[in-house]
This record gives sequence, structure tokens and C-alpha cells, in this order.
Amino acid sequence: MVLDVASIRGQYASLGGGWTYLNAHDCPQVPERVAAAIARSVRLAPCMADVESPSGLHSRPRAAGRLEGGSLIDAARVAVADLCGATADRVVLGPSLPALYQTLIRSMRPLLRHNSSMVLSRLDAPELNHVLRGAPARITWAQPDLGTGQLPASQYGELVDGSTRLVALSAAQGRIGTVAPVAEIIEQTRARSRAWVLVDASAYAAYRPLDVDDWDADIVAVDLAALGGPQVAALVLRDTYMYKRIDPGLESPVAPSLAGGAPAVVDHLAAMVEGSGTRRTRLVHSMGQLQTHLQGLFDDLVDLLESRYTVHILGVSGEAGDGGFGNRIPRLSFGVRGVPAETVHQRLLDNGLVTSMLPADPVFTEMGVDEVGGAVTVSLSPFTTRHDIEQLARVVASLA
Repeated sequence: MVLDVASIRGQYASLGGGWTYLNAHDCPQVPERVAAAIARSVRLAPCMADVESPSGLHSRPRAAGRLEGGSLIDAARVAVADLCGATADRVVLGPSLPALYQTLIRSMRPLLRHNSSMVLSRLDAPELNHVLRGAPARITWAQPDLGTGQLPASQYGELVDGSTRLVALSAAQGRIGTVAPVAEIIEQTRARSRAWVLVDASAYAAYRPLDVDDWDADIVAVDLAALGGPQVAALVLRDTYMYKRIDPGLESPVAPSLAGGAPAVVDHLAAMVEGSGTRRTRLVHSMGQLQTHLQGLFDDLVDLLESRYTVHILGVSGEAGDGGFGNRIPRLSFGVRGVPAETVHQRLLDNGLVTSMLPADPVFTEMGVDEVGGAVTVSLSPFTTRHDIEQLARVVASLA
């Protein structure tokens, strides 16, 4: 079965308002099944759970006196495990990634001894890097290729040494879409250090099947809100033995009512294409079809924008750009030479297209965004159609 975009669009009530949402990087639309699951969880969370006897070989009885909220938390942990190809005992929940990163740094203090260091990426979200910079360790920065926005793996052979305790990076850059060579970076790191590698897979998981064991990262972070889910985040550990090397208390409190939306968003992603088997099996198939569909739309979008010589796509356009042939998720940031980004953004809004301004960041400045008057970020979603990207191209053409 192939992706049925019309059916997918019918699962988002917000699409009936006449707006074309191309801002999944900032505010993903929430499927109705997720909203309904959260509303139901608000009612159930404070209720007493029914006491059930085990009915199968692997089932367990529910303890008497337990609230439904506890079951919602357990189900959220299982859902994240299915999303990532892991087991539930390796999943640590929290209300947000900054909160989880904060508790992670606190729990890693036994490892962050005198003269220890960390390697961070300048392509990562500033709010996450800000938390990690609070660790008692020397910070070394991995630099992107300023022409393409890609993160070269070879530099980690020089950045990582015996003092390195943590290497943190994003699997995909949320604004310009470049995908990092995660497996190669981990290989470079393991050859020189016993440091843990922390990978933020939030943007990546919104578009591609995710199997944390394929990367062999020590910790993979996922923000479910980035997938159109609730305000719940998770860290997925490589194995349960890692708990013994850190201080206890890694998990942060999560509202059970929000946790109740976690299984719903994973179910939604798994059901975009008809299939059979376990939720994990259906999810991998569905996300594979989504990746193929959106990659085709994204390639068309790049071609449509690049056909206007006044349009500059960060990491793609120019002699130093990759021409759109690099490894990317379907997100990009572009500017129109001679037209301020504020004007571009407003013209798009006037035509019903919801995008966002590229935020100020030194790395984007070095990539030349200021030279074209700023940039606007566009990201595709499962409900995006070819008509949407053609409409975007027509509006940009009226400016260019």
C-alpha cells in the first residue's frame, strides 16, 4: 500500500481552517486521535484502575489501589520503545528534552570528573546546548560545513580524546534539514574514547523509521511534541546497565494525562499505510512509505525554488552548496535576494501559507543568511500535498 494523503488529511481537524501549514519545525499539527486520547486520559488518570487477574503467559496482574495514571505512564514508555525499536525498560520519560538533559547532566556527575570534556555541535538547538554547557566539563565544538550545512564526521577524530565524557549531536538539523552521519561519528568517538554519545532524533523521527540499535548510540532523545504528539519527551538508553553508572533520579515527572497521548501518536504514524503485524512492524513500513513520498515532494520543492535565480536555499544554493543532493529531511530555509525575510514571510501568510522566520544564530549568519536579508523556514508534514508546494513556489515567484 502507498501513502493515502487524502485519508491522512482527514485525521487533522485543524486543516479545515483554510491555512496551509508548512511549519512542522515550530508547531506540528496534532491528529484528532491524539487530542482525543489526551482528553480521555485527563478523565481517567485520577481514577482507580480495575484489578485484573493475569490471563496469559506474559501478563501481569494489576496491583490493587493503583491509579490509571500509572498505567498511562507505562503505556507511554512502551509506545516510545516501539517508536525507537527499543525495549520499555530502556526508556526514561520527561516533560521536555531540556528537562531531561538537565537531569542527565546531574546524574552524570560521577563521570564528569576533573579535567573532563564534552563535544557539542553548533548545529544543535540552542536551548539544548545551553543546558549541556552547564555541566562541569570543558566544551569543544563540532563545526558544520558552512557551504552545505552538513556535519563532517572526520573532525570528531580530532575533537574526541581520553578526557571526553559526552558527545552530543542532532540526527537532523531542524531548520535546514541536513542529516548527520551519526553511525560514522559514533565510530570515530568509540575509537578514541569511552564517552557516551547522545543523539537528538526528534526531527529525524518525524520523517524516517528510527532504530536506535542501528546507530548504537548510548542515548537517543526524542521529543514526541515534534511528531504531533503531547508535551512528553524521552531518553532511550543503549542498555539497562547504564543505570548503574549514573546517579538515580534520571526520570522527570510527566503528567499522566499527557502521557496518555503518546501511544496515540505512535499509533497514528503506524496507521498512515495499511499493514499488519505488531505496531513496530507497521510503524517501520508506514514511516518508510512516508519518507519516500515526502522525499519526492521535497525534491520538487527544491527544483521549483532553485529555478528562481534570486532564491537562495541555505546549504543548497551557490557554488559551495550541495545542489539539493545531500542527505536531508524535508525541511529547508530560503531567502529572496533584495527582499527582506519579513516581507517574504508576510506575503506567504497573506496567501494562507504558514511558515516561520529563521531565528538569529551565529552559524546561520556564517552560512550567509544575512547577505540575502534573512530567511524563512519551510517544513513538510504527512498531510502536505503537491498543490501546497506549488502554491508556495508561485507566491515566492511573485517576489522574485
